[in-house]
Amino acid sequence: MTELREKCGFIDFVLKEWLLIASGVGLALTSLLTMRLPRFSEDELGVLLILFALFVTVKGLQESGLIANIARRIEQGRAIPLKLVLGTFFLAMLVTNDAALVVMVPLTLSLQIRRKDILVILEALAANAGSALTPFGNPQNLYLYWHYQIPPWTFMAAIAPFSLTFLALLAGAALIAKTENSAAAGTSLPAIRRIAWGFGGLFLILILAILHVLPLFIVLLVILAAVALDRRALRVDYAILVTFLFFFGITDNVRQVLTAELHQAGHIFLLSALTSQFISNVPAALLFAEFTPHWQALLWGVNAGGFGSLVASLANLIAYKFYLADSQTQAPFTFTITFLAMGFTALAIAILLYGMRFGFGAM
Repeated sequence: MTELREKCGFIDFVLKEWLLIASGVGLALTSLLTMRLPRFSEDELGVLLILFALFVTVKGLQESGLIANIARRIEQGRAIPLKLVLGTFFLAMLVTNDAALVVMVPLTLSLQIRRKDILVILEALAANAGSALTPFGNPQNLYLYWHYQIPPWTFMAAIAPFSLTFLALLAGAALIAKTENSAAAGTSLPAIRRIAWGFGGLFLILILAILHVLPLFIVLLVILAAVALDRRALRVDYAILVTFLFFFGITDNVRQVLTAELHQAGHIFLLSALTSQFISNVPAALLFAEFTPHWQALLWGVNAGGFGSLVASLANLIAYKFYLADSQTQAPFTFTITFLAMGFTALAIAILLYGMRFGFGAM
């Protein structure tokens, strides 16, 4: 019995952390191929530090009850699909697409409404589209923002047509979605602990550091202050941080093998978007950033690449797993097909949007 449990636990770990394992194997293989250990730049270590600080502060806000309270307010009243989709979009801009879905998908599944499957898919799309707009909305944006040293407003202006187009499309889809809610009215709001003010302040300080208004060392103070407020803020996903470290090492090793630069921006966009379908958009951003100066095409490519397959974005997997794990889930095969169909439709729209705006030749 003990041996069976250990085998099941190992299988569960592999299924849950396959990207961590794959990146670790990739680092080992590329290190053997190049006969060297990877070197990590100050920018790469700075990105890891900022990501850790973001995870800690967002976790603190979750533990304080603030995010759940805001989400619960969104569900009350009319136009619930629209509020859920817009709430996911704008929340992802601030607390990352993954954290937004961790809050919004369970909330959606707890409601007594029809067509939860469509709402969860729309929320996954909204999280990817909304998080694309800010330098700190998702990990790949944060990396590209620091790697290329892009001014914040230049960054947002470059990707704004992508995000705002999908905001309009998803808002229209949410208005069309018909649901009935019989339980939201009269539901008590989650209590907000006083530490929410502290974590909110730390989050604002962190954003100022990301935008280069405050020096980077302030991030260390944010982490220490967050731990002092609530130690539960340290209960974050460390596996994704280690995965990033592995991919930083892989790209450093690959850079020693591949010295040719990819010159055409349109090719960068298409390659990064399509590569994301197989290895997810964060590793794709880390890989292609080492070989091209075309940050705008890469920014569009990896954010568009978040649409499509289940592994194209970690946010997709979060929404998908939450839905299938719900006790009231029905027709998982139909949900999977619908998820993929809507995801690849969004990817096709994103590719068309890029082509209309920039073309697929050199920018």
